[in-house]
Amino acid sequence: MAYLVAFHWGWLAGAFAIGLAMGWVAVVHRAPGVSRLLTWLLAALAVILVAAAIACLVPGRAGYWLELLLLLFVPYLAGCALGTWLRALVVTRSMRQRSAV
Repeated sequence: MAYLVAFHWGWLAGAFAIGLAMGWVAVVHRAPGVSRLLTWLLAALAVILVAAAIACLVPGRAGYWLELLLLLFVPYLAGCALGTWLRALVVTRSMRQRSAV
């Protein structure tokens, strides 16, 4: 795993940047939410994929891509969370300034 981080640091930074942009935009997006059943199915899929990567159930190139996918997903989610938080902070601050004027 350390090899993946050392070798793919640029891709990890890119995943974080894309997550940051998506988190910034996601606050504005007003689509219907995901159903509870689909949420549980996606969570189960994530647990199965992580367990397969930890147990080294997928050998060779496919295992490498699975680990890389899971590794890139972490900075993407962190970027999404940070982008959403920053957008909420900016919107809240601008709403306070407008109400004060």
